[in-house]
Amino acid sequence: MAKRDCYEVLGISKSADEKEIKRAYRKLAKQYHPDTNAGDSRAEQKFKEITEAYTILSDPEKRKLYDQFGFAAFDGSMGGGFNEGRSGQGHYYNPFGGNSQGQYREYHFEGGDIDDIFEEFFGGGFGGGFKDHFSGASGGRASQKPGRDLNAEIQIGFDEAVFGCDKIIQVQDGSGVQSLRVHIPAGIDEGMSVRLKGKGNPGMRGGAPGDLFLKVHILDKPGYERKGMDIYTTASIPFTTAVFGGEAEVSTLYGRVVCKIPKGTQSGSKIRLKNKGIVSMKDSSVHGDAYVTIQIQVPTSLTEAERQKLMEYDQLIKRRSSGNAA
Repeated sequence: MAKRDCYEVLGISKSADEKEIKRAYRKLAKQYHPDTNAGDSRAEQKFKEITEAYTILSDPEKRKLYDQFGFAAFDGSMGGGFNEGRSGQGHYYNPFGGNSQGQYREYHFEGGDIDDIFEEFFGGGFGGGFKDHFSGASGGRASQKPGRDLNAEIQIGFDEAVFGCDKIIQVQDGSGVQSLRVHIPAGIDEGMSVRLKGKGNPGMRGGAPGDLFLKVHILDKPGYERKGMDIYTTASIPFTTAVFGGEAEVSTLYGRVVCKIPKGTQSGSKIRLKNKGIVSMKDSSVHGDAYVTIQIQVPTSLTEAERQKLMEYDQLIKRRSSGNAA
């Protein structure tokens, strides 16, 4: 079956800029991510299609080739080109993020520029690299060159960001696909990056390898909002508890806790739960706070006796307001 147009898959126009492409991908990736659609094969296939389209359109060179030749620019059907050679060390001639068997991989890395590609192909055989060879430099051992850093993105759950977690990811370099264990520290926030030292592109002529930077995106959790190290949530309490005061059980990241409700509490007021927020990445003894917004329950059905008592209360309030209280 023919593949759908990349722009159509992401729901964007052909004139979309880098920010529009990324925004469209993030929205769709959250909707169809396997973590939120467990066992849904259709969602899984949709996620792969979205990721494939993003991998192509987010890279200016791949996008240029795609706009000119379509998918034929990457599947080898055009003949020639770098697709037929090796995959490169960290350079992705297969834009779909898969290995040589076409297996799907979620992580997409940025390769080097064309000079680096030529140096990888010709540097060892021309005594000083591609640039030196064609600029007339004399032979001899070329200096070491460190590998380029790689960048990728990863999505994790809300609780995984709060408490930390370990993830296994797969990356591909010149030696094939390798699995890496990545530790996500507790308290990491949206947009932060985790650095994997020495897991980037290998250096040339004995140079040190680059690093791999994983940019973290965090899925939402219903009922919770994060602002820095603080957490915001809501709790519903009975009308009588708001009037007379008392206790109410509320949910936090660390389980349910009982908090004191002052008498006369108004709907929309906030209760602060100290140290029930996010742990600091710099100091594990420091936590943010949780803020609970109070919502007052309004009875939807009343017995006749309850209705009568409320009507009496209403009459008393009206008398007091008019200055005729008994």
